[in-house]
Amino acid sequence: MATPTSTGRSTTGQDHLLVVDDEPTVRELLRTALCYAGFDVDAAATGQEALDLAVQCPPDLVLLDVMLPDMDGFEVIRRLRALPRSLPGRGGDVPVLFVTARETRQDRLDGLRLGADDYVTKPFDLEELIARINAVLRRTRGEAPARLVVGDLELVPEGHHVTRAGRTVRLSPTEFRLLHFLMANAGRTMSKGQILQSVWEYDFGGDPSIVDTYISYLRRKIDAEEPKLIHTVRGIGYVVREPRS
Repeated sequence: MATPTSTGRSTTGQDHLLVVDDEPTVRELLRTALCYAGFDVDAAATGQEALDLAVQCPPDLVLLDVMLPDMDGFEVIRRLRALPRSLPGRGGDVPVLFVTARETRQDRLDGLRLGADDYVTKPFDLEELIARINAVLRRTRGEAPARLVVGDLELVPEGHHVTRAGRTVRLSPTEFRLLHFLMANAGRTMSKGQILQSVWEYDFGGDPSIVDTYISYLRRKIDAEEPKLIHTVRGIGYVVREPRS
């Protein structure tokens, strides 16, 4: 393991990943394959070990199983998201990719609702998994443009700060990227395909229902009161626009 810097990157310049899985065979397979792919990898067999490592050696991304011996992965991500953002690296904003045998639609929705950036079910294709890891890392490191304003909604990329009518809105990393994309294209209807490609970077295809799920999360946080800013264009996609008089 290379020693991470204060930014969470290892001293070798490699992306630092944390693999959390209680199955030794899977854990070693992932560690070996990801090291071969050019990553610096730590591994944990329990949820508490993962949380301790996330503080001691901040990762750039966490690969997290749901079924762990001490607490499930859903509880692990809850605790990760509660970590202070002032910690070295990404703190509570560290990207999380579930890699698990729990494959029901409800499991997937629960993981995404808790702030996961992606959800992969076992058995998985290693090449596709690595592509997803790289996609998450690319989109969570995008350069921050100027602040965006639509009506009384304001988004400031630096610090991932969002306010609506002066009220702070706390968003998960994926919710923030989705809102950023829609606000950067304010007034233009974005199809689910465009959103998947730009926000999730699925070059190999993805489940369009994930877009509907995250739009519903944003609406609960952004459009809890009038006027509504996030609109559905039936048969096409979604648009963020200022209220019409």
